[in-house]
Amino acid sequence: MLTNSTPQSSTAQRTPSNLDGRLGTGSIVFMVIAAAAPLTVVGGNVPLAIAGGPGAGAPVGFALASLILLVFAVGFVTMTPHVPQAGAFYAYATRGLGGRMGVGTAAVALVAYTAIQVGVYGYLGWAVNEALHGFGIGFSLPWWAWALATAGVVAYLGYRHIELSSKVLGVALVLEIAVVVVLDAVIFAHGGAHGITGESFTPHAALSGPLGIAVLFALTGFIGFEATAVFRDEARNPDRTIPRATYLAVLIIGGFYTLSCWALVLAAGTGDAAAVAQRTVDGQGNMLMDTAQAYVGTALRDVMQVLLLSSLFACVLSFHNVIARYTFTLARQNLLPARLGTVHPRHHSPATSSVVQSVTALVLVAGCALLQLDPLIGVFGSMAGVSTVGMVILMLTTSVAVLVFFARNPGLAPGKTWQTRIAPALAVLGLLAGLWLVLANFTLVTGGSATVSIVLAAVPFLALVAGTLHGPRTARSSTAAPATPND
Repeated sequence: MLTNSTPQSSTAQRTPSNLDGRLGTGSIVFMVIAAAAPLTVVGGNVPLAIAGGPGAGAPVGFALASLILLVFAVGFVTMTPHVPQAGAFYAYATRGLGGRMGVGTAAVALVAYTAIQVGVYGYLGWAVNEALHGFGIGFSLPWWAWALATAGVVAYLGYRHIELSSKVLGVALVLEIAVVVVLDAVIFAHGGAHGITGESFTPHAALSGPLGIAVLFALTGFIGFEATAVFRDEARNPDRTIPRATYLAVLIIGGFYTLSCWALVLAAGTGDAAAVAQRTVDGQGNMLMDTAQAYVGTALRDVMQVLLLSSLFACVLSFHNVIARYTFTLARQNLLPARLGTVHPRHHSPATSSVVQSVTALVLVAGCALLQLDPLIGVFGSMAGVSTVGMVILMLTTSVAVLVFFARNPGLAPGKTWQTRIAPALAVLGLLAGLWLVLANFTLVTGGSATVSIVLAAVPFLALVAGTLHGPRTARSSTAAPATPND
């Protein structure tokens, strides 16, 4: 009996109860920026911001969006040491506003992240066929076939330890940023079409068209930056790593988008940028790829087409990891089936939550295929719209939670009026303006009719209401061991 019981006891001791890891600031920043899909945003959102917004003044929209999110991050990271569990927006809302609002926030987060992941699967399926066509390969498959194949690879990586995903995302991210940086550098070295000028940042240029459209598409490009807090349990030192990663993610993403938007404007010429971007919107050209071919050559254009695919893959993998950890955390709070809160004994990953997320993605992609939706407008455009509304609601709720939390606990941050009151209040105002911009121009994001857009925009609000009604008045106790600052 002793011989048989000893291995079982040893196995039980080795079975982890919490997620763990040694992720540093760089690894978390890689995963967060990968979720933002920077190459995809530069090739897609930037032309939309230029064409529908103030033309040459579009870089100001990206700069303003960066500023709004940077101010939001101040309160977000100040509250981080007082939120011991992972879960990002859910955990912050629960701590500041109570259990009901916390569950409502979690419901919005799951809807927003799932929507954008499915949307990117649609974009990726379309992009693979476009790349094959661009390389002269006479072979293609339905978009959903490529999407389902990619989902299989994502399922494998998501099931294993987070450090494997971080390495894959790191390589993909470095390559896609590097190729755009090369293009930006060549444009500035050549002086653009008519010389280097700061005209884009003048009031005349910024206000020459609807600046709000540029801000809208800029905010869409930031989806996922706050996921730094989701990886708290797997961070090397969360109280230092999470704030650093959050600030770096905002600064790097915002600076990269603003600089690249400015470079594309200069490449086309400030007077012609809007017309060139409009041709991209109309499907008669590709502002990013055409600029790459004109300034660097066909080789860089071909590399960009390949890296666009890796960018999209990195994006869906990153969102898969975020969603799996959200469901894991909710299960640990007894808000979802306990099975979803188990940790794989060897991979130390939320394996069951990862499998459920993989199945969910497969079902939704299959549903879009059966409905014969267009991969760009019907899938990507619509799902990106739902996710954008959801993410602004999440950040707005979190900023309010920061204000309430420190108002009730002033002794936790003495002398930090800027971090606990002023910055969160400014973030609330900025995000309210951002939400209005998104809703007022929602058909531009979804590409659908007004009726369809209204229905899609209502989904995150309905999730918030449903979650709030379902949630407890106070946060439920977790089945996990209490987290410590250095977990």
